[in-house]
Amino acid sequence: MDITNALPVECISHIISLITPRDACRLAVVSPIFKSAADSDLVWEKFLPTASKLIISNSVTSSSLITSLSKKDLYFHLCRQPILINNGTMSFALEKETGKKCYMVGARGLCIELGSAPNFWEWTSLPESRFPEVAELAYLLYFWFFEVNARIETRILSHKTNYTAYLVFEFGKSIHGLQRTDFMSGVYIEGINDKERQRRFLDPSRNTPQLFHNRKDGWMEIEMGEFFNKNGDDGTLLCTLFDFDRFGSSNGLIIQGIEVRPKKG
Repeated sequence: MDITNALPVECISHIISLITPRDACRLAVVSPIFKSAADSDLVWEKFLPTASKLIISNSVTSSSLITSLSKKDLYFHLCRQPILINNGTMSFALEKETGKKCYMVGARGLCIELGSAPNFWEWTSLPESRFPEVAELAYLLYFWFFEVNARIETRILSHKTNYTAYLVFEFGKSIHGLQRTDFMSGVYIEGINDKERQRRFLDPSRNTPQLFHNRKDGWMEIEMGEFFNKNGDDGTLLCTLFDFDRFGSSNGLIIQGIEVRPKKG
């Protein structure tokens, strides 16, 4: 006698909820009873972050469609389609394999030095951006004015997770000065600056495959640094990119935002 046929579906669902979303999907093809258990709301409610209802309620996206989905469909909706929160200045998504939380701070949510000065930065909309506005570097005569920061409360991130921060950007039709500029980046808890900095070249021809990537959404990203979020009580995570040390001029950089997501592997 197959022991799985003797167990109630709810019992099998409880057992499946203790594994990963990826393994739950694999078990769904084992047998009809496993599929029924693996697809149940009981399982996928466990895989969704406990704060997901509050996050969705804070979304500027139509929450009626999202809340009408089954828990499994909601999970994969959040994996495929980030939702906008915080009045459209931030997006929220889930990592598909683990269900851990991913956030991107959009350009309007960033602290951009001289961001309100039209002679330096232009605010525009692009159809390929998930946010209503992006920031385009129109002209900087002196690079010591260049600084872009994202601040994210560690309490909203998944616990016991190693995160990587990325600048999400592209180049405009006219590019000047960026090809020969190396920026400095840092990812650390605000007020606890460990002084660790990394050099980053935004020009693809000068980058390395380990740092520079083309994204599936058509944008580019470059790694800014890593952070381990233990219990979420560290404070505010600061992700910064800057250059203060040289003369020069620059234009053509378009910033969609800064994203933090669990590190692969």
